[in-house]
Amino acid sequence: MPRPRLLPDPVGLHLVEMSTPPDWDAEFGFSGPLELEIGSGAGGHALEYCRRNPHVRFVAFEWRKKYARDTLDRAAKAGLRNLRVVESDARFVVPRIFADDTLSAIHLQFPDPWWKRAHAKRAVVQPTFARLLLGKLAPGGLFDMRTDVQDRGENMLSILESVGFHNPLGSGVFHPYDPEEVPSTRERRYLTTGEPVYRARLTRPR
Repeated sequence: MPRPRLLPDPVGLHLVEMSTPPDWDAEFGFSGPLELEIGSGAGGHALEYCRRNPHVRFVAFEWRKKYARDTLDRAAKAGLRNLRVVESDARFVVPRIFADDTLSAIHLQFPDPWWKRAHAKRAVVQPTFARLLLGKLAPGGLFDMRTDVQDRGENMLSILESVGFHNPLGSGVFHPYDPEEVPSTRERRYLTTGEPVYRARLTRPR
């Protein structure tokens, strides 16, 4: 994989600095479903998802600047009008820039597992933030979660269900692979090697 190009300036800074939700129609220049990705990594999922779904307005958060800036650079070169990349920790910005009941989908792809007990508080899926994300989703909206660590997946699934997300397959049940899903850069590797991925497609009850 080529080394990410590091653009000189932070990306999505104008969104990070907002204290209230922006006019997303004005931000993107068109209306349509609004979706969020938390931790877009190398950008494989965000870029391909936006290519396949040009009607979707997609906001991708990634705190590692080399990946965030490279993803935006590649999006510009591909002519993708429907992707915004934000170089920041989603936990601190998402509460301010998305109004309640406005997101059609939230994507969480292979979040850092934070193996050490002392670092567990850094995990994205904590009860308070999970409850906030539930409120940001529109009724019927999708929470798309994937991980390669089974016990972390079980823990996240338990937390998400406990705060009100609905699992259509039943409590604690992971979802099978759907070939129509857009894989991340990491997941494409697992699909080739056959290593397990633990998936959940939860919804906010209507």
